Amino acid sequence: MTGLLGPNGSGKSTLIKALLGLVQVQSGTGQVLGRPWPSAVREIRDAVGYLPEDDCYLAGLSGIESAAFMARLSGLPGREALRRAHEIADYCGMGEERYRPVESYSTGMRQKLKFVQALVHDPPLLILDEPTTGLDPDQRKAMLNRIRELAVRHGKAVLLSTHILPDVQAACDDVVILARGRVQVADALERLSRPSAPTVQVALCGESRPLEARLAAQGKSFRRLGEGLLRIEGLGREDLPELWRWAAEAGVSLRQVEPARNSLEQIFFEALRRDADASA
Repeated sequence: MTGLLGPNGSGKSTLIKALLGLVQVQSGTGQVLGRPWPSAVREIRDAVGYLPEDDCYLAGLSGIESAAFMARLSGLPGREALRRAHEIADYCGMGEERYRPVESYSTGMRQKLKFVQALVHDPPLLILDEPTTGLDPDQRKAMLNRIRELAVRHGKAVLLSTHILPDVQAACDDVVILARGRVQVADALERLSRPSAPTVQVALCGESRPLEARLAAQGKSFRRLGEGLLRIEGLGREDLPELWRWAAEAGVSLRQVEPARNSLEQIFFEALRRDADASA
């Protein structure tokens, strides 16, 4: 499962539309699901479930009619399309709202319906553009859990485009960061989260300044993350006995010591900084 990130105007939606053949490209080739792109873009589009950022429904239809109509457009016969629409509506927790006219839906319900429409033909690839927009915290968590389940338990490839960094941190294995139409980062989130040098994060009981003074005397770089919380660079597992000794000498109790991780926010802004430096 891959998270697609970038500031507004970076090209996320344009990339998605290009992959689906909704905008014309002047150059470039690739593969999607093993099929040549863009020469086989219609075949690719048949194999994709797409949740667009903007609303996409026909006025006058109920939610279940809308989902069944999308299933018919994907080639399912009428009775099977309706059965499948109900099955996916159940999976997505639509409840009795499925029988109401779509134009009466809240923003969160319309997001749910778009998700049902993306899944109804059982595609191997899901492209989801801002799928948690308008959802309350519980709905957002449920949506991310369903997306993660589809990737892990049902083997679907998922491209999640969003500006909500915690959504990517919670659900994705890989990250692509765009800036001004160019890929700045494309890697596994696990690798990106590792600091370039051994670093530990330390939680203290009480005041941190005595330990900070001891670390400065040892020439160690550190950063205060909050009250009683330090990030110390240049310390690996083999250095932990020294850290405990410095803490004891400073009269400070260590509550927790663990390897530090780069946050997705750090990774994101570092990618944008590199892009700005390159264009300067």
